[in-house]
Amino acid sequence: MDGRVERIHVKATTDVAEVGEEGPVTLALVFVKSYATRRAAHQTRRVLAADGLALTLQNGLGNREVLAEILGEERVVQGVTSHGATVLGPGRVRHAGAGATQLAAPLPELRPRVAGIADLLSDAGIETRLVEDLQALIWGKLIVNVGINPLTAILRVHNGVLAEDKVCRRLVVKAVEEAVAVARALGIPLPYDDPVAHVFQVAKATGANRSSMLVDVLRGTPTEIDVINGAVVREGTRHGVPTPFNAALVEVVKALESTADERIWEPREMYTV
Repeated sequence: MDGRVERIHVKATTDVAEVGEEGPVTLALVFVKSYATRRAAHQTRRVLAADGLALTLQNGLGNREVLAEILGEERVVQGVTSHGATVLGPGRVRHAGAGATQLAAPLPELRPRVAGIADLLSDAGIETRLVEDLQALIWGKLIVNVGINPLTAILRVHNGVLAEDKVCRRLVVKAVEEAVAVARALGIPLPYDDPVAHVFQVAKATGANRSSMLVDVLRGTPTEIDVINGAVVREGTRHGVPTPFNAALVEVVKALESTADERIWEPREMYTV
């Protein structure tokens, strides 16, 4: 984030069986893309101790529910983080932004253990605190992602462009206002007074960043559109809140996914005179 390069040596494997060789683990961090959550949950179940906890800081809605379905409600800790990172290649990660991390205990009796996880992360330099209710924070982050991720992916632009271009700004407002209407229908208070202004503030603060959804589209890999804008559409449908613009964004991003192998790439020089 500040230009420094750190090399940290860790023991890593792609074979979950090797993790289990050293005995059950007491804490598993599940940070995969949403479309891989179910597979990760089954892998986690193979190595997690009977009283172990799985922690998710994943984007969007629905990941905790998938983990809880497979691991049990009492073994899944959910959190929200403002840290941003981009995978540059095998073993290479760019820390794109720092911020607070909040966790919530799944049961009151697990609060001391979750507080211990927060202390562990804080000691490692990741400022973390325990909160009673995550819903406002989850939806607060979701609405930022709703406004930034699909539009940067569709338009192939950095985050900051959405705040600078007047046409892009109108599109962001449409997506965000629908999501806010859904949150209000659910009775969820947001952690900021002006959602649209907050999204533009985040877009400016991360102006040089490529959103995770843009990175996925550029790589031709699946995106997390289903748990971000798709979640807004699903909740809107359940509660009678129209979300036509978010529904359209979902369809366009899914079209980008399905046509990844057919993409036309032409160098910009062909159009210069």
